[in-house]
Amino acid sequence: MGSTSDAPAPAEGGTRENIQAVALRLFAEQGYESTSMRQIAEELGFTKAALYYHFKSKEDILRALMEAMRTQITDLLEWARTQEPGPELRRTVIARWTGIVQAQGLRMFRFLGSNYRLLRDIKSEPGQRGGMAAAVSELFSIITPPGASVEDRLRVRFALLTINMLGMAARDIDADDDEILEAAARISAGLLPPGF
Repeated sequence: MGSTSDAPAPAEGGTRENIQAVALRLFAEQGYESTSMRQIAEELGFTKAALYYHFKSKEDILRALMEAMRTQITDLLEWARTQEPGPELRRTVIARWTGIVQAQGLRMFRFLGSNYRLLRDIKSEPGQRGGMAAAVSELFSIITPPGASVEDRLRVRFALLTINMLGMAARDIDADDDEILEAAARISAGLLPPGF
């Protein structure tokens, strides 16, 4: 913990991202409800005023965390819409999906898995349409071949959901995040039939 200051923390240099990372760690360690803005500020070495300069509430911090992930998923979806359907697209979507999980960190996905009800109640910023569930549903549609059997449609969904559920599934596995992600990516890819 650093020293506190009465002046707002500077906006440059990733301060907002640092706040989000510290808040997520505290949310994951002690629970969202049990974490206060004061604790987040103290952990960062800020005054509460400095923290409030960047975020007005825990909900605003959580919304920013969700928005960062939503942006990555939206970017993937927009890219996938423009690609030729086929096995290469499926493999690339799964690889990029794994990259999103890796960029956010397993801590975020563990938090998401443990706080579904809370996250459902956090509203998107005004003007946001749809949500992550709608984006994932469209990704399923894009990478599933027309006329696929029920089993094959499920395989495509399980391939993505394997990565999505990683935070909960790997909760007590004694391995580092990269090792877990690499193993999950292999499992996910293995769920697709050869040439599918």
